[in-house]
Amino acid sequence: TMGNWLVNHWFSAAVLAAWLGINIFLFTYYFLFFDRDEQYFYTRAILGSALAWARASAKCLNFNSMLILLPVCRNLLSFLRGTCSCCRRTLRKQLDHNLTFHKLVAYALALLTAVHTIAHLFNLERYNESQQDTDRSLRAVLSKMHQQGSNKWLNPIHSNQTTVEYVAFTTIPGLTGVIITLALILMVTSSTEFIRRNYFELFWYTHHLFLIYFAGLVIHGIAGLVRGQTEQSMAEVHPYNCAEYLTQRDQNCTHNCCKDPEFGSIPAESWKWVLAPIILYVFERILRVWRAQQKVVVTKVVMHPARVLELQMQKKGFCMEVGQYIFVNCPAISPLEWHPFTLTSAPEEDFFSIHIRAAGDWTERLIDTFQVEKPRIEVDGPFGTASEDVFQYEVAMLVGAGIGVTPFASILKSIWYKFQQADQTLKTKKIYFYWLCRDTGAFAWFNDLLASLEQKMAESGKADFLTYRLFLTGWDTSIANNVALHFDTATDTVTGLRHKTIFGRPMWNMEFAAVAAAHPRSVVGVFLCGPEALAKSLQKSCHQHSSLDPRKVKFYFNKENF
Repeated sequence: TMGNWLVNHWFSAAVLAAWLGINIFLFTYYFLFFDRDEQYFYTRAILGSALAWARASAKCLNFNSMLILLPVCRNLLSFLRGTCSCCRRTLRKQLDHNLTFHKLVAYALALLTAVHTIAHLFNLERYNESQQDTDRSLRAVLSKMHQQGSNKWLNPIHSNQTTVEYVAFTTIPGLTGVIITLALILMVTSSTEFIRRNYFELFWYTHHLFLIYFAGLVIHGIAGLVRGQTEQSMAEVHPYNCAEYLTQRDQNCTHNCCKDPEFGSIPAESWKWVLAPIILYVFERILRVWRAQQKVVVTKVVMHPARVLELQMQKKGFCMEVGQYIFVNCPAISPLEWHPFTLTSAPEEDFFSIHIRAAGDWTERLIDTFQVEKPRIEVDGPFGTASEDVFQYEVAMLVGAGIGVTPFASILKSIWYKFQQADQTLKTKKIYFYWLCRDTGAFAWFNDLLASLEQKMAESGKADFLTYRLFLTGWDTSIANNVALHFDTATDTVTGLRHKTIFGRPMWNMEFAAVAAAHPRSVVGVFLCGPEALAKSLQKSCHQHSSLDPRKVKFYFNKENF
């Protein structure tokens, strides 16, 4: 429900409201300022309301350009997460929505760029028309002023032969505007989910156009093509007193309004907005380079079926929590590319590990390289908020869908270690694990992990601590026939595990009803790492199966962002 979302995400909601509020305030304030201020009376005589649209969107563009780098300063976020370790975990977890905020700001930049560009195209067209007017209209008179040798002009177009395209590609604001817009279009289009998943390198390299974007942004306003009347000129010939005389003056003018108004440019100010975030980001990159230089020892390389590579590593001072991730770089393949991987080891182990699936050029090349030699690996991290909430519930229902099963490797192992060591922080007495996937091929390593946990639990007489169900959502008739033939065997034909594979999707109502019946007085934590559609149906089931009686079963839903 909306109420629940606000309770869990109040910090995100507050940040969103503040961001929207500041954008609306900046836009409205500067729109009204440029639409009404007397300093721009003559500018409006040529440009009309397009002036206010261009300037108000420019202010919001500066504000959002200031914000866009902050969510991707991952070391800064880690530092903030560390300093607010005494804060409630819900607050710390909101920092994991950094990329969502980054995307939101990027979409705002794209929208504002469109508004700004369209407004300026109108402005250029109006400047051009005013320059070519031959009548004595106010805009024609203003356009002809101070064109020879003086720098006090109002209309930047001084020739009747000029076109909008000419201005766009020969002036500093025009050219930088075109370059910035192209860079932004390329960055936004190459960061769609499809391209990130299938052509990560394209996304990665295109995103570095942000360097050109910021360089262009800082230079963009330097020429000051859009102008207003100078303070001194306002004092001498105020437009409210003198505008009407401009169109009907004769050569022998004697009154106070004889002098031509003079104009000056609006000072460039984008650099003031973006200087601090750029400095922060430079520090961030320096810190990443320094951390990457620290030696990583690959202690074990395991090649699992379906081209999944497991790397077990050690690094001095490396300290992880469950549910965290690291960035990995292999200079032999690409010195610039860093890829995120969820940690699959438990904090209790003396190494940290990741499982790498062949899912693109970089991963393919890494797997091939490791089959021949052990290349040097650089690691940055760990990042992300620990998923420690799992340990706070007597009963936990863990749901992993597809690749979303990866973080549960770390969680399940850690729970088992805590359980064995009779750790006081572990309240868990029972775990239900649901694994949904199209085919188990790419996750044979996870099968092995489950099998070893199953064996250890059986040996220590705790076989009922973990109940897991594997749902195969994509299967063909050959698998079904094989299953029918071996239905009475002790282990499953698909996975080799004791628990049978179920074909199709889970009936969540039945699953929740069974857990509620088995634990009538417990508080059950439901954890999902998977798609949004599944999150909605699990949330609904939690709500339906929670008892109104406070002494009876309650289901609490937790969606993890890995």
